[in-house]
Amino acid sequence: MHPNSAFAWADDAAMRAFIAEIAFAHIFAQTPEGPMVAHAPVIVMASGNLRFHLSRGNRVTAHLDGLTALASLADGSAYVSPDWYAAENQVPTWLYRSVEASGPARRLSEDELIAQSDRISATMEARLLPKQPWTRDKMARGRFEAMLPGITGFELKVESLRGTLKFNQHKSAADIAGMIEGLRANGQSQIADLALRYLE
Repeated sequence: MHPNSAFAWADDAAMRAFIAEIAFAHIFAQTPEGPMVAHAPVIVMASGNLRFHLSRGNRVTAHLDGLTALASLADGSAYVSPDWYAAENQVPTWLYRSVEASGPARRLSEDELIAQSDRISATMEARLLPKQPWTRDKMARGRFEAMLPGITGFELKVESLRGTLKFNQHKSAADIAGMIEGLRANGQSQIADLALRYLE
């Protein structure tokens, strides 16, 4: 996370909502075979913990149960040119939102894995409405059960949640106005709008 306190994101509920919105994490762990990272869709449970599944063949899968893991999610990134600022003698930077969640990971039971798989599918399919949602009921009988051993589910118990909202909150109003204009001129209106949301 960025060390400047101006960029600290301290709203736990907002950070968990962000995780649910992004729903795709880099999951890091220090294993006996060295540091490893997996990439997986995640869901936020009512407890605030994260659930996900990995291919059984993923090299971190065999190690993850019982290890402390870190899930990292980010979006809203954009390069900012110093030429966009009103003040001189500035340096380039990046805008972004990010959240890190860390804690011990445990392997899910088969029933928990099935529930996790169903829930992530239902969550993502709901974003595609009015499309008729896909469910595993559309699969041939026994096909899902045959494929299930190919994945392993995990729950990350979130003991630490850290966030960064880096949208140049420490800059002057004139510098921010120039930055927003520069972003929009370069086709990044969505990032400009996101920055304004946190700067107002």
